[in-house]
Amino acid sequence: MGAMSLFNRNADLPGLQGATRNCTTQGKGFKRLSEGDLAIIDAPDLSRAFAQRLLAARPAAVLNVSRFTTGAVPNFGPQMLLDAGIILVEGFGNEIVDGIKDGKKGRLTEDGQLFNGERLIASGTPVNAASAEKSFTEAQQSLLDHMEAYFGNTIQFIHSEAPLLIDGLGIPDTGNTIEGKKVLVVSPGNNHRSKLKELRNFIREYDPVLIGVDGAADTLVELGYKPALIVGNPTGIGADALRSGAHVILPADPDGHTVGLERIQDLGIGAMTFPSSVSSATDLALLLANYHNPQMIVNVGGPVTLDDVFAGQEDADPAALLTRAKVGTKLVDGSVIADLYNVRSSGSFAWLWALLGILVAVAVIIVIAGTAGGGSFVDNLIDTWNSFALTVQGWFK
Repeated sequence: MGAMSLFNRNADLPGLQGATRNCTTQGKGFKRLSEGDLAIIDAPDLSRAFAQRLLAARPAAVLNVSRFTTGAVPNFGPQMLLDAGIILVEGFGNEIVDGIKDGKKGRLTEDGQLFNGERLIASGTPVNAASAEKSFTEAQQSLLDHMEAYFGNTIQFIHSEAPLLIDGLGIPDTGNTIEGKKVLVVSPGNNHRSKLKELRNFIREYDPVLIGVDGAADTLVELGYKPALIVGNPTGIGADALRSGAHVILPADPDGHTVGLERIQDLGIGAMTFPSSVSSATDLALLLANYHNPQMIVNVGGPVTLDDVFAGQEDADPAALLTRAKVGTKLVDGSVIADLYNVRSSGSFAWLWALLGILVAVAVIIVIAGTAGGGSFVDNLIDTWNSFALTVQGWFK
């Protein structure tokens, strides 16, 4: 482990001592982080941008709840910190966050143990330059292997589903439900319920076509909304949602086999099938909405990013990547719309608070003026106004 001269500053309690700062998303230590502190972070695959933020504060050590390099992507962040002489320890787990109090002095030993005085808080694994370089090289090769396989599968998918991607072959007809309108596709993931609540003003203002995907259809119904369409396996969707009057679209295999058809028949409702090799109901919903020429498609609960592709996330397969490329500029993540409405709401009510303050001030003045004299309330107001008018008149003489 590098920079051993930083240790053994205290003969009685060996180790590097400094204020512990909770710099995770749950803490506020980043604002107070300064030179010589012990920064606690939760950053798997520490990015270059995050490392630069840490470098600006010059902590003595960075203690990671996760691993600095998981092997998913080759990242430069750890090397940047080590080159600056900052000690790195990883793999503490959540115990370190639960065990520290921001600003309290901690003691980090050479073998990666964090103490508060003589009390052990958590243990991690020290990272040196050699291990960081080894992890980077292995992650780099792993990413290359993964992406070669990924784009091989992408080519195979294009071969099998080119008619769907190009001409929309197999997409069910929904009539004029979608054309020219805003569409909100709600998928069951990534805090979709809370994000949907944040979009209530958007829904109220634009009345978008609501499409519930799999179990997210239940969320729409539970929050008082009526989905226009439901896309997904009905075995995981509640009867109330399926009977809500929405057009139900069942994903089907290319040969026509449909999972969950028996449930639809038992409930006595109609449904259309969507034959495709696409496994994600969210991808099918996006292709369905896009085919029917909407003005905009907002998706909640189903984002796919390049980082997800690199990390090999299950929902970031070639179908997801090509689907979002097909939808193109019409697709907007629900978090973006929610943020816009949060800004608008906070700003639009500011003038109401200002007006309320003025009205309260005027009311206080009227009450004081009306009770200041010996006459009636109205007479006191008149006397006060006349006195004020004469005073103002005198200013201009």
